[in-house]
This record gives sequence, C-alpha cells and structure tokens, in this order.
Amino acid sequence: MTLVQLRHFVVLANEGSFVQASAALFLTQPALTRSIHALEEELGGALFDRLGRRISLTPFGDEVLARARRLVSDADALKQAGQGLHAGLIGQLRVGLSSAPGALLSTPLMLHMAEHHPRLQVHISRGNTAVLLQLLREQHLDAAIVDIRDMRPSAELTVSLAFELNAGFLVRPDHPLAQRGGPVGIDDVMAYPVASTPLSDEVARILIARYGPQANPDDMVTLRCDETMSIVDVARRSNAIVLTVNAAAVDLIRLDVSPSLDAMARFGLVTLAKREEAPALRILRHQLPNWTAALTRAP
Repeated sequence: MTLVQLRHFVVLANEGSFVQASAALFLTQPALTRSIHALEEELGGALFDRLGRRISLTPFGDEVLARARRLVSDADALKQAGQGLHAGLIGQLRVGLSSAPGALLSTPLMLHMAEHHPRLQVHISRGNTAVLLQLLREQHLDAAIVDIRDMRPSAELTVSLAFELNAGFLVRPDHPLAQRGGPVGIDDVMAYPVASTPLSDEVARILIARYGPQANPDDMVTLRCDETMSIVDVARRSNAIVLTVNAAAVDLIRLDVSPSLDAMARFGLVTLAKREEAPALRILRHQLPNWTAALTRAP
C-alpha cells in the first residue's frame, strides 16, 4: 500500500461520496475507484459498503480509518518538520480554544504570528471542551487549550503548560449589589440573571458546597453561552451577573459574595499523545507562558 492510497481512503471516508472525494482530490472517479480497490485487495477486506451512489464504512474500514488518519497526519507533520523552523516559517498551526482561552488568547496568538511568522497559516477553532477534544482525537487540530477540569482522564491525551486564572461573580461598577458597600449572599445574587459559559462538574460541586443546592448551575445560571465575551458584554449592559474569569472582563468588578467563592479556573494545552507534533506548535509552547503570566496578574 502507499501513502497516496491511504490519503485517498481518508478523504473518501470524510466526504462519504466518490463524486465529492474525486473533486477534493482532483482525480477522476475511475482513478479513485482503482486506488481504493487496490488498497482493499492488499488489506484483505472491503473498506466500504456500496449502496448505489451511497457508501458507508464497513466495521473493518472503521478500524483501518483511525490508523490511516494517523499515518497521513504523521506524514504531513514530517513534511512540515523537514521544512524547519525559521523566521519565515511556512505551514500551518491548527489550535482549538474553548470559551475563556478563546476570549483571552485568540488576539495575542494571531498578533504574534502576524508580526513574527507572517507566512504561517493559523487556524483557530472555537467550541466547548468536548467538541475540541474530539476534533483533536480526529487529528483536525494540532492542539487545544481547554478547561482541563472538564476533561475525562485519557491515555491518548497529554496535558501540559497548565495554568490557573482567578474567577468569580463579576458586575458593572454601578450594579445595585456593588453599591451596597458590603458582602452579599447567594440569594441576593440569584435575584438577578446569572450568566455563564457551561461549567464543569467540579465547579458545580464547589458552588454547591459553598452556597447550597440552590447554587447548582443547572438552576442558578439563567443565561448560558459558549462565548465568554458575549456573556461579559451582557453584564456590561445590564444588571446581569457573570460568573467567569476576572481577566476576561477587567472593566467589571468582582462582587463581594459571602462566603467568598475564591474560585480558580484551570486550563491547559492538550495534545494527542504519541503523535508527531506540528513544528509550529513549538512557537505556541514558547509564547503561552508569557501570555498566561500576564493574565494571572488580573485582580
């Protein structure tokens, strides 16, 4: 078998159609069909069930696909590595950023690449932790920076460069609760709309332990959105209270809630274990501690 055949197989599995895969590969359909047939003969089994114009992976094909994707991805990474890291680095870096990292790191990442590596193609994907980790497993991403409290233990994923950010209940300076001049209770907080991104089970347990069952995010949070900056903007323009990292809203103030929440959001750089890393990922590894150090100084 050849790497070309494996690439044909991966594209066909992604597209789900010989017509679409042929167009994506700039091949004729007969040429693609011959390539797939040759691969099936060498592997000793059918990779696809063919039902008219529709195709679907066989159980054997589904098992082969994971390995084929890794081989094709590793070959692409090896090609980029051969080009080397230099001032005019070419190639691409595909990074997934969950809500708070996306709000805080997207601009610094793109600015750095624009100024220092203008020929590098940077693709930033935004989404919740589960979606981004699945994209990472499918090798559509080179790395993801996500809420590591929201991750299930997995031998196939590696977490590095973990960092924590202060978080709490934030409001605009002229919010009625901020004008009281003293601590407020959770009942006072829940008298107003509470906005948040989806919270991990660990954070939910912390909230319930501090404030009782009524602080379960399923009940307490009335405005839920994956985009941190959207919920922050709502808090700027209304009496809504936003539960998020302080660094995402430096113009808001932390509400003095009793007992104190004293929460820390925990994030980390997640990569696929045993996979050859994209060369450009070294740039992100080098710069991320500088960016996060500045964020941790937020009050």
